[in-house]
Order: sequence, then C-alpha cells, then structure tokens
Amino acid sequence: MQRRIVSIWLPRLPSDRILRARPVAGPFAVGVRDGNAWRVGCLNGQALARGLVRGMPLSEARALCPDLQSAEADAAADARMLETLRRWAMRYCPWVGPDGADGLVLDVTGAAHLRGGEAPMLADMSARLGRAGIGARLGLADTRGAAWALAHHAAGRAKPGIAPPGETLTAIEALPVAGLRLDEATVIALQRLGLRSIGALARAPRAPLARRFGAELLARLDQALGHRPEPVSIPALPPRYSASLALPEPIGLSRDVMAGIARLLDTVCARLARQQAGARALRLTLRRVDRESCAITLRLAAAMRDPGRILPLFARDVDKVDAGFGIDRLRLEVTLAEPLSMRQAGGSDTGDGARLAELVTRIGTRIGLDNILRYRPVDSHLPERSFALVPAADGHPEGVAEWQPGRPRPLRIFPPEPVTICGDTNPPGCFRWRRMDLTVAHATGPERIAPQWWDGDGEGDWPCGIRDYWRVQTHEGWRLWLFHTPQDPGWFVQGEFL
Repeated sequence: MQRRIVSIWLPRLPSDRILRARPVAGPFAVGVRDGNAWRVGCLNGQALARGLVRGMPLSEARALCPDLQSAEADAAADARMLETLRRWAMRYCPWVGPDGADGLVLDVTGAAHLRGGEAPMLADMSARLGRAGIGARLGLADTRGAAWALAHHAAGRAKPGIAPPGETLTAIEALPVAGLRLDEATVIALQRLGLRSIGALARAPRAPLARRFGAELLARLDQALGHRPEPVSIPALPPRYSASLALPEPIGLSRDVMAGIARLLDTVCARLARQQAGARALRLTLRRVDRESCAITLRLAAAMRDPGRILPLFARDVDKVDAGFGIDRLRLEVTLAEPLSMRQAGGSDTGDGARLAELVTRIGTRIGLDNILRYRPVDSHLPERSFALVPAADGHPEGVAEWQPGRPRPLRIFPPEPVTICGDTNPPGCFRWRRMDLTVAHATGPERIAPQWWDGDGEGDWPCGIRDYWRVQTHEGWRLWLFHTPQDPGWFVQGEFL
C-alpha cells in the first residue's frame, strides 16, 4: 500500500490561541522578547494586511500601525495547544505526531477512504480548524518532506496541497528549495547558484552538491522524493498508574472498603516500582449501586510507593463516606507521580526524612497540607528577605538552589530591636537589651549591607540607608547580631546565634 502523509501547518498558532480566548477587532501581534528588546513573533490577518512582518521590532510595528494590539508570547501555552490539536487530529488516523512548534504530521495510509477520499478529508480538516478560529495550511503526499513543502509553499497553485500517489517530484518540482526544510544560509547559497526550485536541485549533479553543502542537503532531498525513509514518530504517553475493582456484591463497611483499597494499592504500587516512581497525589473513586460516586483525594508530603504506609491514610476519609445501599466498584488512580530512587533490597526507606514526610502527611489529612509551612532560604542578602514560608509538602522549585550566604547568619532572625549603648565605641563595649545589661567580650565585623537599588530605595521592609552588622559575643553568654545605621545613628539587635 502506498504510504500517504498529511502535513498541517499552523502559521498563526500563538495569535490564534490568544484570540480564541480574547477576541479583538483589528490588527493583533504577539511580542517575543529578544534580549532587552521586543519583536513581533506572530501576526493575525489584519496586521499582515497592514504590511507588518514577523521579526520586526514591536515599537516599529506600533509606529506603523497605531491601533495595533499585542500580547506577550507564552511558549508553554502554545505547546499545550499543539498537543490538544494533536489529540484532536487522531480522529482521522491513529498515527499523529508534532512537526516542530507549529505543525502536525499524520500518517493517513489506508484511512482516507473513511472520510470519502483524500480531498474531502483535507477539506473537513480545514473546515473544522477554521470554525475553531485556527488558521491552517495542509499538504498531502507520499512522503513527509513533500507534504511539508506543499503545506508551506504550494498556496495558490492549480492543485494546492495534494500530490497524487507516485507523482511526488511532479507535484513539488516547481516549489522553492526552502520547501526541503533547509537552513537559511543553504537556501541563499543555492539561489546564488541558480538552483531556486526543487526540480532544478533534483536534476543537478549530486557529487558537487555533496562536496559543497554536505550530506544534509541530499538527505533532505531524498526524504522528500521518497528515496530515504522518514518515520512519523508520536510522543510517548506518560505512564498511567490506576486500578479498578468491580465487586460481585455491594459492600458498605469501612473495613471492607479498606480491604479493597489494599488490593488496589498493591497493583498500583507495583507499577510505580517498575517505573521507579512514587505517588504524590491519589484519587479514590467509590461508586454506589445507585450510580452515584464519591471521590477521595489524598495528597502526600513526599513521594511514596509503600502500600502499608499509604493505606492507613485513607481510613479517616473512608469512615466519612456515605455508602448508601452499598458500593460496587472502586477505582484508585495516581494523579501526580514523581521519580523515586531505587533502594537496596532488604533495606528500609523509613529514615528520618521518610518519617517526617509521613508525619506531615498524617497531619495534612486533618488540617490540610497547605496549612503546614516551613522556611525555605531565598537568594537575598537582606536579612528580612532571606527566607520564605512555603507549604511543607512542596519540593524546591526547579532552578532555585538553596542559597548559602558568604557570611554566617543567625539561626533566629526577628524584627530589629533598639538597644541602649554605653559610650561611643564602635562596636559598643556594653549595651542594654530587653532590660538586660550586657558586656561585649568579642565582636566581629562590620559587614555592610545596602538596600537593593533595583527594588527602589526605602521600599518594602528595608528602610532607607545602609547597615553595618556585627557578630557580638557577650560575657553573659548571649551571641547576638547587632547592626548600626550610620545615616541615622542607632544600634539594633536583629538576630541570635545559638
């Protein structure tokens, strides 16, 4: 059977995605940050009609089109939109993969007759995408490369978009060499040699082309003409961890439900172990005989895959379930999984970290995990901003390392408390703090800390001016963190070393 490939190009995917959620009348552009400047990344039809082009500075585009509206690009949202369209395209064939950041490729071999033929199938694709507000250009050929060339460069021709079976070269020979998915430098070099079309390139001697441009050029040409295979690869689906249990007779006692959950946990945790993963969130669905369902969501403070440790955490919520006339079906699904390293056979994963995570989970099932907080270091040299309160169950965000200051910091930091000094030495030899008279035995410093100029002087919880910090050891046993404000002379205690 002759292989047939469809290429779907979405030239205005970023703008179409935004305009679907927030329609605007008139020209619209999507801005992309390029260093310290903003450039036009995508345009709608009205903006293209005004003469705006991709890549031009956004400020220049606004000068040429004063009524231009714009929004910031979101590559992650565009990728999610493309994945949604990929799943939608599986209505036409089961083999659908992404083609770059703005396209899809479908292997419709043997599937076109289900839609009345190739032309009606492409027409249906285009009509459905158009009704959804998504502009698309389509191409169909024997090879992926030829379909891509037709989708991108065959607009306005006699038979746009479709290459008859076995006539690949005839359909694409008049298209520009850019249709072979070559880099811009190679396209310009070929045009300077007079090789402007795919047909001219196909008829040129191969040996000189290989010597001058390398094997990549000929590989792209062979892929387009079908002399070299190019598979359509689909992204691997993430593993799903779920199990269900249908009961021959309805149950209603908590101990019976817990026994069913135990069986489901054994199956799910075994799958997690094979993937070296652990569950962070699980959802248990209990279906009653009257077809009503009750869902129980369990969040864990750390990834787990031990059924014996997870099962007791369901007991509290299971006791609150109204079983009605009985429960006849249970389903357990892991809604959030994380990688979990392997452990030595016969070893135990009940160390201090695991026991703490289990304690946090148990308390969190009663008062909510978001209500249990912990301190996390923040990359800031200002004492008031060097930590943050975050949920104890949340891991460290990606890209944010634990910040280690270059100078020692007290374990306890509190709002600055004024002290009364004796004499005019720097640091003071004695001072009064919290109604205690203290004598300095040893002092280290000063460490000068200035406000963050990029946040604005005097804004937030840091007053205007600089501070000189001293680490002070007193004869009375106190180890304190003092600072002096030169601009407004005064001494304060802000921390205690333990």
